[in-house]
Amino acid sequence: MKRIYMDHSATTPVDTLVVDAMLPYFSEMFGNSSSLHSFGMEAAEALSTARKQVADAIGALPEEIIFTSGGTESDNLAIRGVITHNSGKKHVITSVIEHPAVLNTCAFLESLGHEVTYVPVDAEGLIVLSLLERSIRENTVLISVMHANNEVGTIQPIKEIAQIAKKHNIYFHTDAVQSVGKIPVNVDDLGIDMLSLSSHKIHGPKGVGVLYVRKGTIIEPIVFGGNHEKGMRSGTENIPGIVGLGKAMVLAQQRLDTDSKYMQQMRDGIISKIFCSVADVRLNGHPTQRLPNNVNLSFKYVEGESMLMLLDMKGIAVSTGSACSSKSLKASHVLSSLNIEDDYIHGSLRISLGRENTIEDEDYLVESLKETVFRLRMMSPLSSQ
Repeated sequence: MKRIYMDHSATTPVDTLVVDAMLPYFSEMFGNSSSLHSFGMEAAEALSTARKQVADAIGALPEEIIFTSGGTESDNLAIRGVITHNSGKKHVITSVIEHPAVLNTCAFLESLGHEVTYVPVDAEGLIVLSLLERSIRENTVLISVMHANNEVGTIQPIKEIAQIAKKHNIYFHTDAVQSVGKIPVNVDDLGIDMLSLSSHKIHGPKGVGVLYVRKGTIIEPIVFGGNHEKGMRSGTENIPGIVGLGKAMVLAQQRLDTDSKYMQQMRDGIISKIFCSVADVRLNGHPTQRLPNNVNLSFKYVEGESMLMLLDMKGIAVSTGSACSSKSLKASHVLSSLNIEDDYIHGSLRISLGRENTIEDEDYLVESLKETVFRLRMMSPLSSQ
């Protein structure tokens, strides 16, 4: 059976060039980068090279790069690190559609007595800037708003948010896990203080991520030990994974324009073909200000889980929402925040494309989805089909 993977927002296949770059550091150059002998120096050199590769890709300085285990840890380190260092200021501002790595961290802070304001978004998933600025208080220490939403793909006005934060002398963090490698990301151009990214979203290995911390931004560590990563993230560095991340960042930058244009054409083709052939369907998120590889659709009179399973039987892998919460039967907090009608909200499907997908894959997906929706609606007592 033909197998097609269209769930790249959940994770991506590791590029063969990334695997090739990593392999020597599992067996031949396996040293600990903290060791003083030649094995350690080889590992330290690899660590330094990867740090520069990541920094160059986002317009940062190498010393502003902290390696972590992934986006979730990076988000935690940014938010909790700022709060811990600024213990006198207890207020954080975020949005209602953040990734659970941010929302659950904020909920944890609330349990400790800190205050969090969750700013709403409009019907297309864009944060309401006027409400964000009105939420600022004297004790506000941090604004954390994701660059692009992991479910509906809406790209936030990060530069404008950064300007608001700077005007009020507030730290600004963005979770850029979904945007890095898909759209241009330059920390100086955006004006942000901290940025989270993850390797496995850009054809790198799992278990590796980065927190960018602008020089002069002071945070406290949340993991303690042997003073690795300038004391910000103790623990022996995952050199093979970090090497893989560095290589993946280089490849993502080299392929950014070509891949983005290719995936955007496929994205728009899928949307157009579905709307021409299926009734009672809506596009979730901003129609144009969205990630080039993201298609999030809701179908009336069907359930997302049923569509996912039937498509999987046809060899197509997609998602009903965020992979981090897709096993939950609760309605997506993102779609709920967009005030999507109940008839549509449970019939959502997230299709996230990758560079290896083809036009043939697109046509097979569209035809399979048409058949699947028709079949499910025939069984639905609510559908007039």
